[in-house]
Amino acid sequence: MLENKVVLIGYSGHGYVVADVAIDNNLNLVGYAEKSVLQQNPFNLNYLGSENEIYFFNKNKDSKFLIGIGDNNIRESIFKVLLENDFDIMTLISQHASISNYARIGKGTFINRNVSINALANVGNNVILNTACIIEHGCQISDNVHIAPGAVLAGNVSIGERSFVGANCVIKQGISVGKDVIIGAGTVVLSDIPDGKKLVGNPNRFI
Repeated sequence: MLENKVVLIGYSGHGYVVADVAIDNNLNLVGYAEKSVLQQNPFNLNYLGSENEIYFFNKNKDSKFLIGIGDNNIRESIFKVLLENDFDIMTLISQHASISNYARIGKGTFINRNVSINALANVGNNVILNTACIIEHGCQISDNVHIAPGAVLAGNVSIGERSFVGANCVIKQGISVGKDVIIGAGTVVLSDIPDGKKLVGNPNRFI
């Protein structure tokens, strides 16, 4: 019996990473959704139309969906459409990730290779945990967050909705990061961050 069909929404950049993990996990990835047919098609997927077309989801109502979009706001809007119309949104976890049995992972979240998640961490819905990031014990990651490759969240860090934590950032234990925050690559965060701030540097400074 053929396993469930899986459709990828977004097929460039981050979408390639999601496709790669889906295939590595032996999912039946049948095609992708984009505004138009893409010339670059490294995984030889079928073009299934645009997610903005009124009939797209009805045509694919028997499929499960993966969201391959890195931008938090766009990813959130697509997630909401899928959720409101009762479509099946997949959580995708690389078989090369290490996740405590005492961690919680939300719906539609993507966890890439070599990610480590320790006990009592709580990861929300529609989150990206990218290559080799470390989520220590008791961290609270809200919905629609993107943690970039190599970032380290020490124990009991909280991250607000739609925030982005750049590659190789280090966030000190117990720090609270607000909503819609952007933290630049390599930043060392030593104090709490209010909503909507952008920061870089070691130690961090606001920009």
